[in-house]
Amino acid sequence: MDSVRSVIRDLREVLECEILAGRRKASFDDPFVAQFAGVPEKRASSSAAPAAPPPPAPMPAAQMPAAPQAPVEKAASAAPMLPLAATQPSVPAPPAFTALEAVADAVRHCAKCPLSQTRTHCVPGEGNGNAPDVMFVGEAPGHDEDLAGRPFVGRAGQLLDKMIAAMGFRREEVFIANILKCRPPNNRTPTVEEMAVCIPFLRSQISLVRPKVIVALGATAYRGLKNDEKASISRARGIWDDFDGIPLMPTFHPAYLLRTPGAKRIVWNDLKMVLARLGRAPAAR
Repeated sequence: MDSVRSVIRDLREVLECEILAGRRKASFDDPFVAQFAGVPEKRASSSAAPAAPPPPAPMPAAQMPAAPQAPVEKAASAAPMLPLAATQPSVPAPPAFTALEAVADAVRHCAKCPLSQTRTHCVPGEGNGNAPDVMFVGEAPGHDEDLAGRPFVGRAGQLLDKMIAAMGFRREEVFIANILKCRPPNNRTPTVEEMAVCIPFLRSQISLVRPKVIVALGATAYRGLKNDEKASISRARGIWDDFDGIPLMPTFHPAYLLRTPGAKRIVWNDLKMVLARLGRAPAAR
């Protein structure tokens, strides 16, 4: 067995030399074999050579060394194989921010996705940045928000203002932001790629704002916060979740309530759960 291992080891060294020399194939004709085996070439090819001894009995399969699996062809690649993750494009996260205005300024100068070319204004977010009771997270700016550069100022925003007031807050007492900071054309649903680019800005805002509770408005907001593109808002709403240790309440988006007024009572029940979590009562009507 030692002699077999020695032959295999020597063969491997020869093959590695061939690879380093840039050759894709190694010749295994009689001269090469004779040279590798240390036998003079004329003897290896002479017809007068003495008859070879009978071959030894076949080696049991369990002891037979594995044959080389074409190492030359496999190793001919010019570059080493990389892990799959290393071949995927990555989106660099924004630097660590120390103030909300720094996040907003980075958003204004962001050009990491095509939405930066079609927006009128970016919409970083606004409100109480000093540990508010509630932070509302929506989907993306719409037409009115794109023009104003402020979140939730259209019809859905007016309804959100009423929801905030019913909870006993003023708009400036809470913080309002979106998963995306730029409006998708025609108010289409944000893509997974767009959310992946933008979510680091929102994460930075949440870490700076330090809200006591986050309310996810709609399916896209909930999916973005949970990094789960298949999450169902109809099944998740009204059930406590969390985001980085912060209590998270998913509920329907105000735009959905404009189309489905009968769902307002459902959302109000969700918001009353938020108030109970905060130890507050709804505003007197």
